[in-house]
Amino acid sequence: MSDNKLTGDGPFSVCVYCGSRNGVRPGYRALALRLGTAIGQRGWQLVYGGGRAGLMGAVADATLAAGGTVVGVIPQSLMTLEVGHAGLTELHVVQTMHQRKQMMAERSHAFIAMPGGIGTFEELFEVWTWRHLNYHDRPLGLLDAEGYWAPMLQFLRHAAAEGFMGDDQMAMLHSDDQVDRLLDLLAAQAGDPGDDNFGKI
Repeated sequence: MSDNKLTGDGPFSVCVYCGSRNGVRPGYRALALRLGTAIGQRGWQLVYGGGRAGLMGAVADATLAAGGTVVGVIPQSLMTLEVGHAGLTELHVVQTMHQRKQMMAERSHAFIAMPGGIGTFEELFEVWTWRHLNYHDRPLGLLDAEGYWAPMLQFLRHAAAEGFMGDDQMAMLHSDDQVDRLLDLLAAQAGDPGDDNFGKI
């Protein structure tokens, strides 16, 4: 277990998974800026992948500009590829992707996935799987823009209808296109993260 494991002290921390690209629609970046601003204005802390490019950089910069703190975690091998952000409250450079994801999870009370690519998908599904397997009980949310997540949600409902998922799993994932409404919901559902089993994965 990492020494960075959360206790009840410190600000409410939200882990945000999102793209290192901006995507083709301006609404994606606008959403990242709204999310970061809302996190900062609430006096919360953003935990994310430590990059400066794309939506990752946008949400981090907006959180800092609004007075929030930002914790970034990035593998050494991606410092150049994802352009590690040098202006964060904390930037942790780790050796592996697993160390990155585990530290991000340990430092967070709740998780949000914004539009992104395969890295975002992988992070979302892993932390969702951890929730299903009772490695943690922290809430998960999809923050939608431009209907980005609608096709994936349709497929997930298909998987449930085909008997490969249950309604209880689907109920763990909350989707909304309104930043404040989703943040309020996740904060209301978040409990004390001190008793999870992340270190046993």
